[in-house]
Amino acid sequence: METKKTASNKVLWIFAVGQLGWSMLAGIITNWLVFFYQPNQDELAKGQILFLPKITFFGLTIIGLITAVGRIFDAVTDPLIAGFSDSMKHKLGRRIPFMRFAAVPFGVVTVLIFFTPFEAESMNNAILLFIFAMLFYFCMTCYCTPYNALIPELGRTQNARINLSTFISVTYFFGTAIAYLVPNIAGLFLTKLGYAASYRITIAIIAAIAVICMLIPSFLIDENLYADTTPTKSSAFRSLLSTIKNKEFLIFVCSDILYWIGLTLFQTGLSFYITVLLGMSPSMTFPLFAVMTAVSLIFYPLVNIFSKMLGKKKLIAFAFLFFSFTFFITSAAGYISIPPMIYGVAIAVLAAVPMAILGILPQAVVADISEADKVDTGESRQGMFYAARTFAFKLGQSLAMLMFTSMATIKANVPKGEKYYGLGYRCTALLAAVLCLLGGLVFLQYNEKKVISQIEEEQKNA
Repeated sequence: METKKTASNKVLWIFAVGQLGWSMLAGIITNWLVFFYQPNQDELAKGQILFLPKITFFGLTIIGLITAVGRIFDAVTDPLIAGFSDSMKHKLGRRIPFMRFAAVPFGVVTVLIFFTPFEAESMNNAILLFIFAMLFYFCMTCYCTPYNALIPELGRTQNARINLSTFISVTYFFGTAIAYLVPNIAGLFLTKLGYAASYRITIAIIAAIAVICMLIPSFLIDENLYADTTPTKSSAFRSLLSTIKNKEFLIFVCSDILYWIGLTLFQTGLSFYITVLLGMSPSMTFPLFAVMTAVSLIFYPLVNIFSKMLGKKKLIAFAFLFFSFTFFITSAAGYISIPPMIYGVAIAVLAAVPMAILGILPQAVVADISEADKVDTGESRQGMFYAARTFAFKLGQSLAMLMFTSMATIKANVPKGEKYYGLGYRCTALLAAVLCLLGGLVFLQYNEKKVISQIEEEQKNA
């Protein structure tokens, strides 16, 4: 087999710029879609209107159903795109063609999701939103699944994998931070354009920047220099079955699902925790996220160093426990007589530590498992491992969106200042705490020593 070049840190940073782009788009949908289409009373008072009908199906709101179905659709297409990518024979490689094709449509449909041309509370708005949401998730799969499959290819050693996971985690944080700026930037256009239009123009600007970022690695990295571009011979279905039969991967995925349900509940609820539970302006979302990001980045070098010394398993299990504690503290926001700003900053600082760990190490764990599996089977199925992971956690995210939009309606009509005001939002944070605790307990069953020893033995014999 032809020996491939080892990617330099410069190449790894170029690759990480792609994550900066797609995390902006994902952050917009995760943090502001429900906020835009299921506004609270304060946002309605500022000029936002109800674009979707106020009806529920078995207690589930329309926006909750659309986002959940979108995530399920996204999850189902992940293995299909991964199979196509793993088996692709193209002069540019197995991953880059998908990334080039998907970047522009990905940005365009992100903008279109927030355009509802029909009158208020029209079912036509719901139908159009559903169509655009499905297109959004399809485009995200076409870009992100091949993108993630390049991680173990570019990071061919333990140190390189941890470094690359660190780099893409940094750009992910910055991309998500930019997405949190939506209400701040929209405020600049609010007087002239109105509430909805100010959000739309802001999202269009961010999406344009995101598309440029996503195209950078697809044009500046030659996949053939660094990656094994030999197509797999297994069908997508057989490849998926082989992947999920991997015991260590199955343990990881089970813990990952629990983590992503909890994290999605928290991320979706963050703007509501700030506005409803702490009584602050939605524009404070970005400053608090900036605090969390800044503190988290301080811990990045430590995570990088200690994961190489202690291994990934111990740090990840600790992060699950710490996140659980943070979410529990969030559920009590507004009940404890601490100034809102101080309380918000405390939550941001507490969340920063597990964010640093779980932002870096899980990707490296998947890379380890996929490399160990390659040693066992002789097949290079990195795309399917990352697709199987995203398939699982996106199903978890779908469930989280259903949970959040439904739980948010609990005591929703209770006036501000009353005992049960914001009870539904508190319940979402409390549930997130429980799920993260369970996720940590499951991950403790992962046999890291076995996986690493398989990789090291192969490298010795190479």
